Amino acid sequence: MMDQDSWRAAAAATGPGDRAAAEEGVRLAYRRAGLAEPERILWARSPREAVRTLMTAAHPDGSPLGTLGSGVRDTVVGAPWAAERHRLHGQLGPQGWSGHWRATGAALWESTRTLVDRIRAGIVEELATDRKEETQVRLLLLDAALGQHDAAWLCAFESGDDSPLGGLAAVARNAGWWWPYEKVAIVSERPLTLHRDEAGRLDRGDGPVLGYADGFELYAWRGMPVPRAFLDELTTLTAERIRGEENAELRRVMLEYYGYDRYLEESGAQPVHRDETGVLWRVELAGDEDVVMVEVVNSTPEPDGTSRTYWLRVPPATRTAREAAAWTFGLGAELYEPLQQT
Repeated sequence: MMDQDSWRAAAAATGPGDRAAAEEGVRLAYRRAGLAEPERILWARSPREAVRTLMTAAHPDGSPLGTLGSGVRDTVVGAPWAAERHRLHGQLGPQGWSGHWRATGAALWESTRTLVDRIRAGIVEELATDRKEETQVRLLLLDAALGQHDAAWLCAFESGDDSPLGGLAAVARNAGWWWPYEKVAIVSERPLTLHRDEAGRLDRGDGPVLGYADGFELYAWRGMPVPRAFLDELTTLTAERIRGEENAELRRVMLEYYGYDRYLEESGAQPVHRDETGVLWRVELAGDEDVVMVEVVNSTPEPDGTSRTYWLRVPPATRTAREAAAWTFGLGAELYEPLQQT
């Protein structure tokens, strides 16, 4: 049985897994569900390619896909999960189960769920050209088992080779999403790249945060999905361009990349209050909340003798520099009496 760290690593694994082990896991999952093994196991380079294959009933090379049979996800995946959860819930009781889930898979699922949602949204956006195709794509995505992205649930249950979930675990250790049908199972490779920041958010400023071998890619900056062209533009930003961005969320990304202090300096911002704690600055943004920042000087000199200036963003309702400085320490203005300004 894999521990939490091992399942966390499996969820984030990139590059080819062991195909033979994944295929044996698929067959084992069918047998454990009381079904005949699939006649064929086909591989796709990404979940997008797998969905496209199912939509067109053709291999990526154009050859006919052949007969799939009915979808058996509920039998192969859903029923074993439900049975194991019912067993463990009965053994631990409601409070015990809740504590067990928090101690095992809950945190991993929080980070994995965002990635799963982004992949689904990206596939719908790329493959659906009208409402009818959108419905088709969404239904096909619901037919998928999540492979490595089921790691959070596998972490919470017994998933050794002899367990009811042994086959599902073997696939999750070595492959990405997969689609079980009566006669055919389609299995996706894992991504080639995955980038997160120290907070666990999808984040990369110079390329895709997620990339598969067939070219399916997702882009994000500090957790927010962005278009590829948007990232290319970040290196040439100006204060005027930021002001002209109509999408408030994209404008926030621009501000983070550009730097709030630099933006304030170059946008003609005016100080609205100053006192012994610092200077409060405000810039109005059309269709969005104001950018309000407090400028403070670290009274402890740098090694070269200079004093470093810090710009800290504070809530838009802030009215005084003291209130702003206090907020950064989690205090009210009336309680903020610094012995040394930092």
